[in-house]
Amino acid sequence: MSGKDRIEIFPSRMAQTIMKARLKGAQTGRNLLKKKSDALTLRFRQILKKIIETKMLMGEVMREAAFSLAEAKFTAGDFSTTVIQNVNKAQVKIRAKKDNVAGVTLPVFEHYQEGTDSYELTGLARGGEQLAKLKRNYAKAVELLVELASLQSSSPGLNVPLPISSQNWMRESEKSSIG
Repeated sequence: MSGKDRIEIFPSRMAQTIMKARLKGAQTGRNLLKKKSDALTLRFRQILKKIIETKMLMGEVMREAAFSLAEAKFTAGDFSTTVIQNVNKAQVKIRAKKDNVAGVTLPVFEHYQEGTDSYELTGLARGGEQLAKLKRNYAKAVELLVELASLQSSSPGLNVPLPISSQNWMRESEKSSIG
């Protein structure tokens, strides 16, 4: 322990009380930083686990959606021009919210349906069942994409303050063990 780490103090009861208060404050600060670091680490790991699960599921859902598109085109013919010409505004929209994890705000996206299905009667003559299946599959794919975007956009938000909190926590623990 070098001489610059020591605090020069006059030995009195008042000085002892002040030093005890400083020590208590340092310990409280260290404990708060440790709790914050632990909460951020836990949430970061949960998000990474959820990202991996969602990506695995995404491949399966997209494969199923592409196959249902092929089925619908086979049974109902080429309906893409009809759909493209009749689009006025989006039915599925995304709303952005903020989530707070230990003082760190994270973006969270959620999708919602607005309006009614304007293609409800599309494929009534032929291929209606395949078109309904196609809509369900792509709706599920969009839902998973929004969830994945939400998770991936909040992941860097947790990754930045985590080392900072950990470094502050380590610095505080070194100070309290020295002093």
